[in-house]
Amino acid sequence: MDIGIPKEIKNHEYRVGMTPGGVKELVRDGHRVMVQGGAGAAIGLTDEQYAAAGAELVADVAELFERAEMVVKVKEPQAEEYRRLKPGQVLFTYLHLAPDLPQTQGLLKSGCTAIAYETVTDRAGGLPLLAPMSEVAGRMAIQAGAHCLEKAQGGRGVLLGGVPGVAPARVLVLGGGVVGINAARMALGLGADVTLFDKSLPRLKELDALYGPGLKTLYSTADAIEEELPRADLVVGAVLIPGAAAPKLVTREMLKRLPRGAVLVDVAIDQGGCFETSQATTHQQPTYEVDGIVHYCVANMPGGVARTATFALTNATLPFIQALANKGWRRALQDDEHLARGLNVHDGRITYRAVAEAHDLPFTPPEDVLANA
Repeated sequence: MDIGIPKEIKNHEYRVGMTPGGVKELVRDGHRVMVQGGAGAAIGLTDEQYAAAGAELVADVAELFERAEMVVKVKEPQAEEYRRLKPGQVLFTYLHLAPDLPQTQGLLKSGCTAIAYETVTDRAGGLPLLAPMSEVAGRMAIQAGAHCLEKAQGGRGVLLGGVPGVAPARVLVLGGGVVGINAARMALGLGADVTLFDKSLPRLKELDALYGPGLKTLYSTADAIEEELPRADLVVGAVLIPGAAAPKLVTREMLKRLPRGAVLVDVAIDQGGCFETSQATTHQQPTYEVDGIVHYCVANMPGGVARTATFALTNATLPFIQALANKGWRRALQDDEHLARGLNVHDGRITYRAVAEAHDLPFTPPEDVLANA
């Protein structure tokens, strides 16, 4: 199979869809891998390293999209990218379609087969291709939040861990999944006073057993969140409904309950955000204020630590990329029900129910697509 790895073009996105090590594995399997020149240069993955791994370096991105049978990326295709996609071509990347109608329409129009990292599952019910970036984003949420709490950044002027004789910052983590656990772990490690909310009692019991009294846990309701907001310095939004738009857990009205200069970090922004006042930002301009509350809503947070994130992502995606390349996408999805759940768009049809419902568009069950293959 001809596999294309383009350079990412989203604002301040330095990750790349595959490391040279991943390329080498695919070349050993007999595939041809085309890498756009300079795709990994910003994170120290040179063209020479890709060439040594067996990649063909392609200068023209239009040529890469034209020749590739499968395009492997990191972030959702931008407008100029989805316009290059064509019928019969496979796109494997993060998509986050539920809050993004223009991209959804662009993929439908292209006729391509779009498989989303974030909806691939595993036997335990987890999201193995979202997990590594969720780990990164959860940990970064605390780094970013601590920085935003500094007075010069518009924050309250609070040190996350406090000092002897001065109380630490109070951190609320909304969601006990991979993002939430990693955020809580980082905040606890820095000495913050941390409370985590989740709707799963088994998850809360698990976290209580892991962290003991150092981590406070609360069952997530609107009333419980409202009650804790007046004492919060930093709130991390870490909720996820796979493939669907994130629920709004903090409304604009609820902002009035927060102390002035408090910080909201919305890790759910890729799925529309879990704060009503959230709007996607970039690493170039990461924050804005609403009613005196600092909002950090960077839509590609792991891109800030792009080298770490690229290696973590390739570790997770490579087995699936190999399956798609070795078997072809149809057979690979037929053989693996968990990979099949990644199918979001095929031949002008939406094949993921939550995306269809988010945009009020027709839904085609993926089983129907694969049965007709």
